[in-house]
Amino acid sequence: MEYGLLGLIILIADLYAIYQVLTSSASTAAKIVWTLVILLLPVVGLIVWLLAGPRGASVNA
Repeated sequence: MEYGLLGLIILIADLYAIYQVLTSSASTAAKIVWTLVILLLPVVGLIVWLLAGPRGASVNA
């Protein structure tokens, strides 16, 4: 039961991240790369996107 709930949370977070990537102002190539990273590595890709995604550079400024 716990793994199913964790999987559902990760799925929702990944879908949110993909939506944010596709609606961002990033280039098409960057959108494709980020989407593939999130799809192929769901947990790691989500964490990397949160830290260095399209808006990651503006947070540090």
